Amino acid sequence: MEEKNNLEQEMDSAEGTQPEEVFEEAQENQAAEAGVEEENQAEARIAQLEAKLEEAENRFLRLQADFDNFRRRSRLDLESSAKYRAQSLISDLLPAIDNFDRALKMGADNEHAQSLLQGMEMVYRSLLDALKKEGAEPIEAVGKEFDPNLHQAVMQDNNENFGSNIVVEEFQKGYILKDRVIRPSMVKVNQ
Repeated sequence: MEEKNNLEQEMDSAEGTQPEEVFEEAQENQAAEAGVEEENQAEARIAQLEAKLEEAENRFLRLQADFDNFRRRSRLDLESSAKYRAQSLISDLLPAIDNFDRALKMGADNEHAQSLLQGMEMVYRSLLDALKKEGAEPIEAVGKEFDPNLHQAVMQDNNENFGSNIVVEEFQKGYILKDRVIRPSMVKVNQ
C-alpha cells in the first residue's frame, strides 16, 4: 500500500508541476514559431528587395546603353555634317561650272574674244581648285568601265574601238565629294 501512496504522491506532484511546464513549453513553441515566421517574412522581404534591385540594375544598364548609342550617333552625325558641310554649296555651283565648261569649248575667232576666254578659263580653274580643296573632284568616265554608282547611262553605242560596258562619251561631268557621289556622270556606254 505504501507503494500505492508513493505512486499517488508522485502523480499528484507531477500533475501539479505539469501545467507550468506545458505553459513554458507552449511559450517556447510560440516564440520559436514566431521566430520562424519572422525569419520567413524577412527572407521574403530580402527576396523582394533583391528582385527590385536587379530590375533597377537592368533598367540602369539599358539606359546607359541607350545613352552610349545616342552619344555615338550624335558624334557620327556631327562628323558627317563636318565632312560634307560643303555639299549643298558644291551642288549649287555645279550648273555654273558646267556653263563655264561649255563656254570654254567654244572657239574664239578674234583677239578680244580670246582674252575673254582666257579670263573665263582662269575663273573656271579657280572654281575647280576651290572644289578640290573641299574634297570634291570630277568623276573620271571616258574609257572607264561603266559603274552605275558613278555613271548615269543615257545612251548606248556600238563602237568597235571600245570594249563592252566601257564609257564612250561623257555628256555631263559627275562629281564626288570625298566618298559620296554628288552628281553622277551622264555618259554613253558601249554595248
